[in-house]
Amino acid sequence: MTQKEFSAIVATIPAQPGIYKYFNAANELLYVGKAKHLRKRVSSYFSKTFTNYKTHELVQRIHHIEFTIVNNEQDAFLLENTLIKEFQPLFNINLKDDKSYPYIVIKNEKFSRVFFTRRVIKDGSQYLGPYTSVEKVRDLLDFIKQTILLRTCNLNLSENNITKGKFKVCLEYHLGNCKGPCEGLQSLEDYNEELQQLVNILKGNISPVIKHLKKDMQVHVNNLEFEKAAVIKKKIEHVKNYQSRSTVVNTRIGSVDVFSILEDGNVAYVNYLAVNAGAIVQTKTIMLEKQLEETAAEVLAFGIAQLRNSFNSNASEIIVPFAIDYPQQDIIITVPKGGDKRKLLDLSEKNVNHFREEIRKRKMLKLEDKSNDEKIKVLEQMKADLQLPVVPLHIECFDNSNFQGSYPVSAMVCFKNGEPSKTAYRRFKVKTVTGINDFATMTEVVYRRYKRLLDEKQSLPQLIIIDGGKGQLSAAMQSISALNLPGTTSVVGLAKNEEEIFFPGDTESVKLPWDSESLKLIRRIRDEVHNYGITYHRHLRSKGTFVNELEQVKGIGKSTADLLLKEFKSVKNIKTKSLEDIAAVIGKAKAGLLLKALQSE
Repeated sequence: MTQKEFSAIVATIPAQPGIYKYFNAANELLYVGKAKHLRKRVSSYFSKTFTNYKTHELVQRIHHIEFTIVNNEQDAFLLENTLIKEFQPLFNINLKDDKSYPYIVIKNEKFSRVFFTRRVIKDGSQYLGPYTSVEKVRDLLDFIKQTILLRTCNLNLSENNITKGKFKVCLEYHLGNCKGPCEGLQSLEDYNEELQQLVNILKGNISPVIKHLKKDMQVHVNNLEFEKAAVIKKKIEHVKNYQSRSTVVNTRIGSVDVFSILEDGNVAYVNYLAVNAGAIVQTKTIMLEKQLEETAAEVLAFGIAQLRNSFNSNASEIIVPFAIDYPQQDIIITVPKGGDKRKLLDLSEKNVNHFREEIRKRKMLKLEDKSNDEKIKVLEQMKADLQLPVVPLHIECFDNSNFQGSYPVSAMVCFKNGEPSKTAYRRFKVKTVTGINDFATMTEVVYRRYKRLLDEKQSLPQLIIIDGGKGQLSAAMQSISALNLPGTTSVVGLAKNEEEIFFPGDTESVKLPWDSESLKLIRRIRDEVHNYGITYHRHLRSKGTFVNELEQVKGIGKSTADLLLKEFKSVKNIKTKSLEDIAAVIGKAKAGLLLKALQSE
């Protein structure tokens, strides 16, 4: 839209508060903005020259404008944030966070069940949260289960079913984790009072919970039920310990929201701490991408609105590092200079700086923000740094993994054009090696991998990385030689500690600059194979599919082997122990058999 075209419609723009929407010729929403005075605000886009290229581009694309008049600036602010979140216009601040967060739900039913969910259903149930991680939700529910007695079953506890005696109490009742509402042993009123204590804990209101528990304890004391009173006393101590772990400032500070911002070019990071009675009950950092010439105050106000909406905050006070225009009524904006509120703001700023640093570190190790041409340049640099005959477009890396000297497995990851090719990842259960022998294991898995590729006439990698030093590299080269592959591919070893790179037959290692793009990619590949192997290892351990070195000794079963590992931590340690040490754990007869087998090995 040109200035001349705008001049023809300017008189039709309302001189009232509201929001404006810019559309292009294809009727796509480009931008949503708020204004105290719509005509003045929109006119500013067409009455001055913008230094920002994106703003200039926006004005050029505008085909028509729509308006929504509201009663006041606060309504305009809230409507703007709602529309941005729903439509995500191209030229508005971009919230780089689209996760669905878990909630704890109290179901709308008699003797309400409590569990966590990601789905919010409008059925009258109460949803508490959202929370930033499933782990936090599970920890909270575990803590609550130890403190508040609620049912965990899915029975339909209608009044009619309870009266007819359809249900019997389960193990949870006998363990003291439930009061048995299914048999009518707990009234609905008492159950709802327990639910209220749950809500208090989730909202950080610990004092009413302690008061409730003390009241119950006193009832048992009056009835001379001292064992039951002692159990509740332990619960009170448990709640107090939970409170002391969470409290960071004066408990009289009340309910406040704390926000800080860190700008980094066209990206801004906003941290949020939700504080209730001095305890931090929520924390979250989001990344916002600026599109036009937004100021720090504008970005922070936008981030505050998004976070308070996402986490259903109703705190009446907001603590920020500088004054902002936040038009929501009944909200106190505080810029603290000292005291407990300043400590909270410092903590928020510490979190936002940490978040930015973690993002920076991840980018150092990954190529995720590079274009295809930039990725190829990194691989060309690697060719030069390592003096490879060709650009390593196809790289594979091997790593061995074991647990406390037992249960060997191996993993291989594949990178193509500088990116993970996860469909080509492979995991190996060692077949031909007895006990823990990293060198023999590496020989086996490298042979198996490339024998299969040769048999299936698949392409070989230009570079093979062995995660280990000279010994591991020599073991891998045995298989490479057995398959007549020397000269067709390059093989290097990566020392675990110093990040030195070894070539077969060389006495001296190659040390790349720590910040070189080649070494960053090698680190990324090394970390990927390590994590992939560890994940596989944990999976097999959890399934109990391992047979360790000790179990291969005649007369030593799984339970005996587990007992030894629990006591001595590793097979390596066991080999250093005397007959008397081992006999003290599994008896003299088995100890003799084991030592004889280990010594002969």
